[in-house]
Amino acid sequence: MSSLLDTYAQVVGRDVIEQLYQVADSLSGLRVVHVNSTRLGGGVAEILEKLVPLTRELGIDTRWEVISGTPEFYRCTKSFHDALQGVAVSVDPGLLRVFEDTNAVNAEQLGPILRDADVVFIHDPQPAPLLKLFPDRKGRWIWRCHIDIHRPYRPVWRYLRDFISLYDASIFSLPSFAQPLPHVQYIIPPSIDPLAQKNVDLPDHEIVAALERFAIDRDRPIVLQVSRFDRFKDPVGVIHGYRLAKTFVPALQLVLAGGSATDDPDGEVVLAEVRQLAEGDPDLHVLHLPPDAHRTINALQRAADVVVQKSLREGFGLTVTEAMWKGKPVIGGDTGGIRLQVVDYHTGFLVSTPEGAALRMRYLLRDRAKRSEMGQKARDFVRDNFLITRHLRDYLTLILGLTHGAEDRIELS
Repeated sequence: MSSLLDTYAQVVGRDVIEQLYQVADSLSGLRVVHVNSTRLGGGVAEILEKLVPLTRELGIDTRWEVISGTPEFYRCTKSFHDALQGVAVSVDPGLLRVFEDTNAVNAEQLGPILRDADVVFIHDPQPAPLLKLFPDRKGRWIWRCHIDIHRPYRPVWRYLRDFISLYDASIFSLPSFAQPLPHVQYIIPPSIDPLAQKNVDLPDHEIVAALERFAIDRDRPIVLQVSRFDRFKDPVGVIHGYRLAKTFVPALQLVLAGGSATDDPDGEVVLAEVRQLAEGDPDLHVLHLPPDAHRTINALQRAADVVVQKSLREGFGLTVTEAMWKGKPVIGGDTGGIRLQVVDYHTGFLVSTPEGAALRMRYLLRDRAKRSEMGQKARDFVRDNFLITRHLRDYLTLILGLTHGAEDRIELS
């Protein structure tokens, strides 16, 4: 057993790791490729950063490829992202041509890798047309959707569905996200890596240093939201909730920490709006962090008394999982994958308005025992359901099922 997987065994138990080896042994010799649109920023990149090397350690030849495009390409795919989450977006036909032409260029560059792969995972809409460009492909192709797609804007979904329906299978994070498609669909929630720099235990002096660097007072209550500066993460609503709660908890501090993904052109606009709202409030800290600020985020999450993720739409919300793993109760938006993690009144609270968020902030900040109880339940819930070893097992099981077709019985060594 490799030293890395040995380390995971200390967190999840040796039986879990042995199961991974047992399934992976039946997949020996396969070539697997993951394709997405960014190597930095966002939950997809964070998952692949560890999922790919772990799959390699199990003896499966696995690669991670990233497509590239122009600003117009990313403007188009950002519109897709909004439309899949229910926004009525009209996409200019010229941008659709850019979208398809960009995928054609990337298909040419990735041709030898994708054509000969046994299994290809295409993540989200950005590279979705790639399959159509490989009529002579060898392997099975799976479209993996990380977005809250339970009520997509139909004209855009119909356009994308023409590409997605050709896949051998698709994966969604929740049953409610699944759409009518002519192939098998799998439900696989995302996960976090407990050994990543963002999640490992930190010495107290590192937590203190992070707070001092941003002039955050550790002796006063801290509410934190970590997320990209994206309208669907509702940082403006979080600010309104904080200001309502502050009338009851005058010492309260709010920290909005995050960055932007390379495939999201709107991040700077949202960040500017948030900074304008925060102007003149010394207790409202807006931190625009680089993509590699993992230990800083870790320190902020551990220092926070309460963590908020007041998303309006959310495919899953890895920052919720990260906070819960650190024993923090989470006040989450009552939407998408947050509902899968925040068990209302047990691991945190679900809210729909700034007023609801403020009410729950006030309640948790005034009851240390309840914060501790909810935090412990949250950590246990993540250990049982949302660690990367479970995610890896689900992917291996999916590959096993697809590659064995309609066999009634699959023998594992």
